[in-house]
Amino acid sequence: MGGCNTGDPMSDQADDERELFRRAMADVRPLRQNRVALRPPPPPADARQSRLDARQVMRELLSHELEPDQLETGEELLFAREGVQKRVLRKLRRGHYPPQQELDLHGMTVPVAHHALRVFLTECRHHRYRCVRIIHGKGNRSSNRGPVLKGKVDRWLRQWDEVIAFTSARPVDGGTGAVYVLLRAC
Repeated sequence: MGGCNTGDPMSDQADDERELFRRAMADVRPLRQNRVALRPPPPPADARQSRLDARQVMRELLSHELEPDQLETGEELLFAREGVQKRVLRKLRRGHYPPQQELDLHGMTVPVAHHALRVFLTECRHHRYRCVRIIHGKGNRSSNRGPVLKGKVDRWLRQWDEVIAFTSARPVDGGTGAVYVLLRAC
């Protein structure tokens, strides 16, 4: 049995293969468990969306450099009719809507400026302009009275039903001496 040759070539080949297998497996140690993980365990819970939201808020807060003229000083004009989304007003204030036309009221008297503004807004509505810029000035030459036209323009624009929002312009477009005006769509 131990060293006997049975004469069967198939049996001898099987014995040789068993011996080869035993030698190959001599250093192998059994596993501590006999179960195989079919999938890796899920990663720990991650508040990724909360982090992304926080990053987006920080990007928006830091997205543009604040210039001294952009800081609220009480000199800014800001108005929106009921129903105008805050996002729209924010975009208007940041200059995201390019003015399609502009009116410069510098040096005009109050009656002349009022007439010019009425004609201008009527023409803008006729041409279906949505965003315009009105330069009223900062009142630097108005002695101690302060800016006269600025206050008048503020009041006139609020009375004009076709004006849905307005805000002081960015410094590059006149700052507190000009306003972006958003007109109602036709």
